[in-house]
Parts: sequence; C-alpha cells; structure tokens
Amino acid sequence: MATVTAEPRPWLAPTASAPVTASVRLPGSKSMSARALILSALADGPSVIERPLRARDTELMSAGLRAIGVAVDTSDEQRWRVEPGALRGPARVDVGLAGTIMRFLPPVAALAEGTVEFDGDPHARKRPMGPIVAALRSLGVAIDASATGGLPLTVRGSGLVEGGETVIDASASSQFVSGLLLSAPRFTKGLTLRHEGPPVPSAPHLRMTTHMLRAAGATVDESVPDVWVVEPGALRGRTWVIEPDLSGAAPFFAAAMVTGGTVTLAGWPTESWQPVGQVIELLRALGAAVEVDDAGLTVRGTGTLHGITADLSEVSELTPVISALAALADGPSELRGVAHIRGHETDRLAALATELGKVGAGVTEFPDGLRIEPRPLHESAFETYADHRMAHAAAVIGLAVPGITLTDVACTSKTLPEFPELWAGLVARS
Repeated sequence: MATVTAEPRPWLAPTASAPVTASVRLPGSKSMSARALILSALADGPSVIERPLRARDTELMSAGLRAIGVAVDTSDEQRWRVEPGALRGPARVDVGLAGTIMRFLPPVAALAEGTVEFDGDPHARKRPMGPIVAALRSLGVAIDASATGGLPLTVRGSGLVEGGETVIDASASSQFVSGLLLSAPRFTKGLTLRHEGPPVPSAPHLRMTTHMLRAAGATVDESVPDVWVVEPGALRGRTWVIEPDLSGAAPFFAAAMVTGGTVTLAGWPTESWQPVGQVIELLRALGAAVEVDDAGLTVRGTGTLHGITADLSEVSELTPVISALAALADGPSELRGVAHIRGHETDRLAALATELGKVGAGVTEFPDGLRIEPRPLHESAFETYADHRMAHAAAVIGLAVPGITLTDVACTSKTLPEFPELWAGLVARS
C-alpha cells in the first residue's frame, strides 16, 4: 500500500545565545486525540473533538475511520465532528508509522461487515503486532497477517465480535491492551482481558484509556492487577476537550532548562489525564524549577542540569529528550525500564546510543536503557531515523552545541508539523 510522507529535509538546529523565554501553545495530545476518535466512531451518536492534534498520525486515523464508514469532518482546525456509521468493508487503511492506528483500528475493523486491509510505512512492518492479532483471533476474529504476525494484515469482519475472555502479553506495548479495551463495549459479551508476562509499560496511557472509556459511558473494572473487565454496552457521543500534548512539550521545556530560561505551556488544565506528576518530578530531578498556575505549566532553567538515575517506564516517550539533557548534564545518568521503545518508530535505544556517541557523549547501551556520561560535545550530522522524538533530541543538543544538523526534520510532521518554525522562532526571540 502506497503511503505519502514528507520529503526528508536536512536542517541546522539553531544554537541559543541567550536564555529562551516564551509561552507556547501547543496542539492537543496525540494519545487523547486518537482515543477520542475511536470512542467517537463507536458511539451511539455524534461527537465533537475540541482542540485535537492535526498531524500525520491523526489525519491517517481519521482517513482510516472514514474508509470503514465513519463520517469524520476535520475541516475546522479546532473542532472536529464525528458521526458514527455502519462499519463496512472492503477498505484499505494506511497506518503510516503510527502505533495507535495499527493497534487501535483492527479491533474496530473486526466489528465491520467486510474485509479491511492494513499496511503502512516500511518500518511499520517491523513494529510488534503479534499479541493483539493473537488476542483477536482467540475472540473469533478472522485475520490474515504477515509471517511475523504483523503488517500487512487483513481483518475479515463479520459485523460483530463475540468477545469474552482472552490472555495477552502486552509487555511490548500498552497499546495492545488499549486497542482491545476501546472496542470492547461493542463486543457482544464485552471483554475480560488478562495480561501475562513482564510488566506492561506506559501505565499512564492505560489509565487514560480506562478514564476515557468511563467518560463515554463504559463500565470498566481494573481492580485486579493486570486484569481489565469491560461490560458490553453503548458508548455515548459527547464533546471531548483535548489537553495540550505533554510529550510534545518536552523539547520546549528542555529549551528552558538548557539555556537557563523560562517556558510556559499555556492552556494546561487544572486536572490532567496525562502523567504530569511523573514528568514534573523528573524535570525537577534534572535541575528545573516547575510550577503550575493559571498561566499554565511553567519550567525554569536553574543554570545547572543534573545527572539522574531514573526508571522511565511510565514516561517512555520522553526518553530521547531526557537523554539529550543527560548528555548536557553535570554528571552521568542511567535511564532504565524502556526496553519496549526498541519497537517504536525506530529502535530508539540503539539510535540514541549511536547519535549521542557521534556528538561526543559516552554512552553504554543496556537491553532496557542507557548510561550517558557527559563529555565535550561537537558538531555532527544527527540521523533522525524518520522518528519525530529523535529529531526533538537533536534539536535540544543543538541549543548548546553549534553545528548539529538533523538529517531530516520533516519527520516531526508525525505529531507537530510546525515544529521547525516554532523551534527556530523560540530560539530567535531569545
């Protein structure tokens, strides 16, 4: 299946000559936007998604839902409308490189009448899918998958999924659990899902899934560790207000920390479904001052970056930016608990070890993390591996190290198409 991606675009990361001070207003959370789209598509009436993220991942998710019969109107940048419809094939879905699409949409397609084919970017075929494919098959869904159990795959929907009980090993991605839970209220018998294996990473994303399911009217019991019970029942159409993307804000917070400046993420809610507590604790350990008030979430650089020892399993999306900060810190850092990010847009641990090593840092790679020893850094080409988070890490290094050239900044279109302009403007105003 052909897919259109932004052309690779080399980019010289701007170097800051003064503290970066700014208030930024970022698009909505990718994770919340994706879940809101799925829940809206499966609801019993229309929904509105306010302040969604418009980026490659969510555009492809919207297109995938349209392909199987859901009306998704994204013509208004700030207010998308979703009208559920009869789910049907034949259809073809381009997942791009998005884990949310390749894990969230096949269970929806299983509820359709007809055949739905899934494929995406070349690297998408390497991302793990086996556990969710096996779980759907155990629930009676007919799926043709590749020899590795992943993309390309074809879901042969019969119009319903009986549901019931199944077991999954979700240690490679919490999205396996979320993908099944989001569609489970529409299964005839609901779903009792049990995880067996090493710990499921990114627990905050699972909590976001269950919170949003309940907000849509689902009955979810997660009182037993590693077991989720979703009762069958209708999902309500509603208005979803999407929070600013906390993971997307990480490089901007890092800019304040590297330059001794101040960056405020405007529009931050008083109560969040994202792991803001863990993020604040982590940034403070690295040497930042952080506060939340009516202006938003504000991060101030204190003039020093500290080395840390941290388990990042619950905030693994931050690993690239935290690694970049660690390379600029006053002592070594050890970042662990993130073996699963080897299966993200690229093998992020191998990529970070390679690229941080190229700019001069001392890096030891572990199966589940990195040890980073700060050393004098120097100019270098920084390979981004078609991975937006790698581009963010390179941009952070470039603030302090002249001559950091990203091999491709266009990959940031995955979640924030305006990143190069926002970042350059931020540094220029400093």
